[in-house]
Amino acid sequence: MITSKVISKAQTTIPQPVRAALGIGPGDDLAYAIEDGRVTLTKAPRPPPAPGDPAQVPFATFWEWSSPEDSEDFADL
Repeated sequence: MITSKVISKAQTTIPQPVRAALGIGPGDDLAYAIEDGRVTLTKAPRPPPAPGDPAQVPFATFWEWSSPEDSEDFADL
């Protein structure tokens, strides 16, 4: 059995074997299910990305450079 201690701020460190088994790392969310006095800890699924999210469309931030005026200004380059 793997254990960890809860400190005075109600925090604990998730032991490395548990992190490895769940595939969790910094920034990941955890989900807790409580049933019959037992708690099940799982890695929470990530929400789907929002449409147009720059992380999903890397060049989406350059939309501002695609106006007709820009095409005219940069036509000779």
